[in-house]
Amino acid sequence: MPASAIHYCRRCGAPTARRLPDDGDTRQRDVCTACGLVHYQNPLLVVGTLPFAPDGRVLLCQRDIEPRKGLWTLPAGFMELGETLRGGALRETSEEAALEAGRHVRPGALFSVISVPQVGQVHVFYLAPLLEECLRQGLPGGFGHETRQTRLFAESQAPWPQLAFETVRLTLQHFFDDWRAGCLGVHEQELPS
Repeated sequence: MPASAIHYCRRCGAPTARRLPDDGDTRQRDVCTACGLVHYQNPLLVVGTLPFAPDGRVLLCQRDIEPRKGLWTLPAGFMELGETLRGGALRETSEEAALEAGRHVRPGALFSVISVPQVGQVHVFYLAPLLEECLRQGLPGGFGHETRQTRLFAESQAPWPQLAFETVRLTLQHFFDDWRAGCLGVHEQELPS
């Protein structure tokens, strides 16, 4: 983390200084030099789903925005204030893959939680089984501006070298390993620095 990441107080606009707060905290924080407000920095949550068909194929989105435009990912993005983890994951799935909960996918169980401390993020993915009706009618189109296309991939067809993020690769590998074993579990890990 940089010596001081927040330079000015969000309350009064005065400069901050990196120091131990007066409240007994044991970590150095950016503290306002005028009003004393402690500016905490916490990890961002990335939430998404792993949509999958009854035969074990997974739905991936080809990114149409930077970073990593043109590469493949699971539908996911930053959680918004006022959302639950699952609610944010389903919103991102709707925005990026045009898959609506209850209409195209069934909201499923928590599947993977991956800490990415080097960028201050935690990535959380839920299972999202695709509904038979959706598969019979075909996957919806008309994605938002973030997605070029979606496609279902079996493990052998997955675009492994063209995956946008390591957390997506790990989540997919866990899914395919679990699928072969006949039991979908919950996975928690961290990316090494």
